[in-house]
Amino acid sequence: MTGSAKQNKKSRIKQGDTVEVMQGKEAGKRGKVLHVLEADERIVVERVNFIKRHVRPSKKVPQGGVIEREASMHISNVRLVCPSCSQPARVGVRAEGDDKVRYCKKCNVQVDKG
Repeated sequence: MTGSAKQNKKSRIKQGDTVEVMQGKEAGKRGKVLHVLEADERIVVERVNFIKRHVRPSKKVPQGGVIEREASMHISNVRLVCPSCSQPARVGVRAEGDDKVRYCKKCNVQVDKG
């Protein structure tokens, strides 16, 4: 599919959530979500999926050299860690009054603070 043909699905994982990686070489690691790239359905998780980039000297990086940083991963490879049962679980959305809130599908407890 091309970029224009993709449907923009709203992600149920938000910036600042704690997630656990379920698949890939980093499976089992937990971290905080730093960025959510909704158009590409990818996220960046703190201290997970490190890559090395060779950077030439510039004003931003005066020394240059090899820089390690987190790379993005597909959002389907992670699950939200429920704050109450501290298990990786699927997330549902339900309406409570005028607001939509996220909830853990394992323990049925609201995930959002509010």
